[in-house]
Amino acid sequence: MAFQTRSFITQIASSKTLVLNLILLIFIIGCKKVSYEEPEISLDSYQIEDGFHLEVAVSEPFIEAPVAMDYDNQGRMWVVEMKGYMRNLKGIGDEMPNGVISIMEDLDHDGVADHSKIFLDSLVLPRAISHVYGGLLYAEPPNLWFVDIEDDKPLNRVLVDSAYAYGGNVEHQPNGLMMHLDNWIYNAKSKYRYQRKKGKWKKEQTAFRGQWGITKDNFGRLYYNTNSVQLMGDYVLPNVTDKNPYFKGGAALNKRLTVDQRVYPLHPTSVNRGYVNGVLDKDSLLVNVTSACGPLIYTGNNFGAQYRENAFVCTPEANVVKRNILTFEDEIVSATQAIAETEFLASTDEGFRPVNLNNGPDGNMYIVDMHRGILQDKVFLTAYLKNQYAKKALDTIVGMGRILRVVKNENSPKDIINVEKLSTSELVGLLGSKNGWLRDRAQQLLVFKGDNKAVSLLEHVALDTQNAIAQIHALHTLNGLGQLDFKTLEVLLSSESETEVLNHTLVLLENYASESNLVSVLPLIAGLVKRDDAELDLYILSTLGGWAQVSTGQIFPILFELSNRYAENIIYQQSLISSLRGVEEAYKIFLDEEKSMVSENVLSVVLDKTILNKQSNKTKNTEVKPAMSNTFGYKIFRNFCATCHGFNGEGVDGLAPPLENSEYVRGSTKRLALVLLHGLAGPVHVNGTLYELNGTMPGLANNPAFTDRDIKNIISYLHSTFSEGSKGIDVEQIKALRDVKPKSGGVYNEKELLDLGY
Repeated sequence: MAFQTRSFITQIASSKTLVLNLILLIFIIGCKKVSYEEPEISLDSYQIEDGFHLEVAVSEPFIEAPVAMDYDNQGRMWVVEMKGYMRNLKGIGDEMPNGVISIMEDLDHDGVADHSKIFLDSLVLPRAISHVYGGLLYAEPPNLWFVDIEDDKPLNRVLVDSAYAYGGNVEHQPNGLMMHLDNWIYNAKSKYRYQRKKGKWKKEQTAFRGQWGITKDNFGRLYYNTNSVQLMGDYVLPNVTDKNPYFKGGAALNKRLTVDQRVYPLHPTSVNRGYVNGVLDKDSLLVNVTSACGPLIYTGNNFGAQYRENAFVCTPEANVVKRNILTFEDEIVSATQAIAETEFLASTDEGFRPVNLNNGPDGNMYIVDMHRGILQDKVFLTAYLKNQYAKKALDTIVGMGRILRVVKNENSPKDIINVEKLSTSELVGLLGSKNGWLRDRAQQLLVFKGDNKAVSLLEHVALDTQNAIAQIHALHTLNGLGQLDFKTLEVLLSSESETEVLNHTLVLLENYASESNLVSVLPLIAGLVKRDDAELDLYILSTLGGWAQVSTGQIFPILFELSNRYAENIIYQQSLISSLRGVEEAYKIFLDEEKSMVSENVLSVVLDKTILNKQSNKTKNTEVKPAMSNTFGYKIFRNFCATCHGFNGEGVDGLAPPLENSEYVRGSTKRLALVLLHGLAGPVHVNGTLYELNGTMPGLANNPAFTDRDIKNIISYLHSTFSEGSKGIDVEQIKALRDVKPKSGGVYNEKELLDLGY
């Protein structure tokens, strides 16, 4: 009995000791100093423009293969990691769900991320994110999702669009997700925009824009590019000159802003068609861009006035970031190389793959460096480039990724503001900030919170002519809140506001077109017309359509006067047609009654074509559907060909010419098969028009995913859809044509094809 008692006491003592040891262990772990270890990355091989330096903001092991990023309201970086992309020369594994969206944290506040945590994982090739509406919008093909955020965790996932990235390969699928001044979310490589109102998501058609990356200037023009055109953009605000469903006017949209596409790398780089004559110079340096992407209009406040609204462009195949100066003259926008034959940033590190650029909350610019050896997707990877990758062992550059910060030497980064904690009045005050990121985020938060206390403050800012940018943001914030008053717009039209503010006012004013409002609007419009301001006149022409629905008799004379003022300018005439939606026939009668010479200028052709389309109910957005016998060819066309040539074969500016009635489609079937099999380099003539495209259409002969029957099905679809029919071709003929290769061993050019006699 005594032994049992001592044993029991011993057990109690041992248990107490164990508990004390556990408590001590927990205490030690809890008090362990948090590690702030940050990898050291050498940037010795990078050359940046004088007056700037590079800093590593994030690097491996915290991220891998980043392709896009955004900031939350605290100023933290959220990064899209496309880990599955081209991890090897065969592209095996790209379907693996190893993509993530992660949050970068800088716990010691030294500007370098020292921790990261995963917000979402198990994603397949994710490509874009945007912090909007208090949550996160993200793209994972083919879907577009939205999730709420609570304690850095996703909640309440909602499918916004199940066909967001339908078809195409990773290089040719929508991306961007940029919230715009007009409170709509725009994308590159897409003809749709998105918005959430009262918890419901809306999807609307807009103009098709670009390939990878989208950005905007302070006024609200959109900019983008294609792989072979470093910078493209719109001369006007979105959806201003393309309102007419029966006319596709492109004179002010998808404009090539850079005259030349020259790039100046520091060393010979591996490019997909380096074997094509003219792609490389005598020193094996790339001549023109072949993978331009991720453009950015710098709207920060840390570089100085010289760099404000400069256009920066990623060219990852050359390990370069370019800088262009934007010029605005009346309705025309253009861009030129900032410093002759010198890039803003260049490196001899062939793993440096800048794919996206961002304005930061601290006023600096951030570079998303995918840092992956293999850049070209397997669908278009030539044997030439595959050999180059293998020879240089570039396929071994995996598991890496960086976000680089560009800093002006004499300017310290601005303190990052947690906008989430700001009051309504403080957010309104930020609409006048010199930092574009802060202005944009303040507008988003004000609209999302829906605080009506902001209305009087916003109206005051909208009418204050001392800060045009703040006026524009205030107007669209009021509109987003549903609190924009017609009287405010009236006052602005008679104010001394800058032209850019008046342009936005005219765009918003059209929503208030009514008989009662017309009485006060007419004299205001007449006053604006008397200014004889070319840019202002363009917006008057573009926005009078709603008012023409109310009174053609009072609006037509104004349209007529402005049309005559720019009689030979296609941009103005197309803007007029856009404005006439629904009253085209009435305007033609008006011109006949006026016995106007306008019928002899460019307007006549555009107007007649629009009326004809209207009579046959042929809208610009009607997608051509295949006959049942051509469904296989249609699927291949939609997934691969349409990404460059357009879903209706209308062509995409900067990418590819039209297919509709093209001699390449309606002509020799063997010639068409050779183009599909072996590719075609520009320039080319289609329907009498010369298309001087920098890019090269890739051939499918070396792609094991496409069989001879697939080629036959594509040809069948092209013939039946975009021509009046041509002779067929059988699988054996296609098989034989695989051996009819260009003399260069690369792709055909137009002359070589024609010389074959097909």
